[in-house]
Amino acid sequence: MNQNLDVAQLPGNLPGANSWHDRFLQWLEQLYANPTLYKLSLTNPLTRWVTRRRTQKLFDLMAGFVHSQVMLGCIRLDLFKMLHKSPADLKQIAQRVQMPEPILQRLLLSAVSLGLLEYRSQSRFGLGPLGVPLATHDGIAAMVEHNHLLYKDMQDPVGFLNNAWQGSMAEYWPYAHDAQAAERAAQEKFSRYSDLMAASQSFVVQEILSTFYFGEHRCVMDIGAGKGRFASDLAQHAPHLQLKLFDLPPVLELAKTNVQARGLSDRMSFHPGSFLHDELPTGADLITLVRVAHDHPDEVVIQLLKKIHKSLPVGGVFLLAEPMAQTLSDAAQGPTQTDAYFHFYLLAMGAGRLRTPEELMRLISEAGFGGVELLPNAMPIHAQLIVARKTKCLP
Repeated sequence: MNQNLDVAQLPGNLPGANSWHDRFLQWLEQLYANPTLYKLSLTNPLTRWVTRRRTQKLFDLMAGFVHSQVMLGCIRLDLFKMLHKSPADLKQIAQRVQMPEPILQRLLLSAVSLGLLEYRSQSRFGLGPLGVPLATHDGIAAMVEHNHLLYKDMQDPVGFLNNAWQGSMAEYWPYAHDAQAAERAAQEKFSRYSDLMAASQSFVVQEILSTFYFGEHRCVMDIGAGKGRFASDLAQHAPHLQLKLFDLPPVLELAKTNVQARGLSDRMSFHPGSFLHDELPTGADLITLVRVAHDHPDEVVIQLLKKIHKSLPVGGVFLLAEPMAQTLSDAAQGPTQTDAYFHFYLLAMGAGRLRTPEELMRLISEAGFGGVELLPNAMPIHAQLIVARKTKCLP
């Protein structure tokens, strides 16, 4: 391992090792490990459902890779779009995808078992409840396709942990683990990851636009603007706004093309630079940071936050939006599997990490902001939002 990683700040107010809570958990662990009690739990109708549910969850963890590959196979054969509003039987589908029926049937039956497809009349297959979003949102399919790079890196999980940043994901996101990579990367690489970010951004943008009120602002600067997807959607959502886009020069060249295609050039200005080395432009009363902080270590994040604070006028507002780790109160309700995905995805990318809202709010406060607040939103799995205000200039 050739890089230094931040260490997450674990909750400090959980019950201690000698507390009644810890002893109770130890007792439960012994119960789960007792083979006699396991057999009894299966014969008792009051406990059988608990044992079955735990067994099913464990099996799902074991089979998770197969499940993901069933979904990827359906995407690569374009089955979700093929069957959207037009169910078909096995023979029809096999003719379209040029695959033997006995082989294809295994994939279709597996997809049915996962809720991706479902049976229709006359022995046809149609979309299941989990297949509909994959047919109608290209960003989801793009991320599923992209994940094969992560799975490739993690074929040997222990080897991956000892040699992170040396696999396919690190090559895909070179800027995240190498401060000089931006200057060396070819235009094709910028276009590749900018396309992915734009395609997968729609759900995050929806969370921001439906949660935060932009009516009191006049000029917004988006840091790490990419191809301008968020800025363009925001411009159409709030026609009174002027927008500044800040990103690496090759990325902004891509953004200019997209903004022009959407007829928004007169409301956008482009400011090329690197927040690792350059100061940020002034003039915005709201600065946004969307899915950027989690790509970088604490040292880089706090430097960026201080630059954002300096760029804003007194009374200016800062808005951060990205996926966040489980909070202490969330943990009391049970673990969430989304954390596991982002922990490993960001490790494969570079030096970033998934942070809790509390960790991000602490960093934002350390940068000089006041009124730091976590905004409630409809779908935290896509992103959570933190807002803060510049209350005074720092010395």
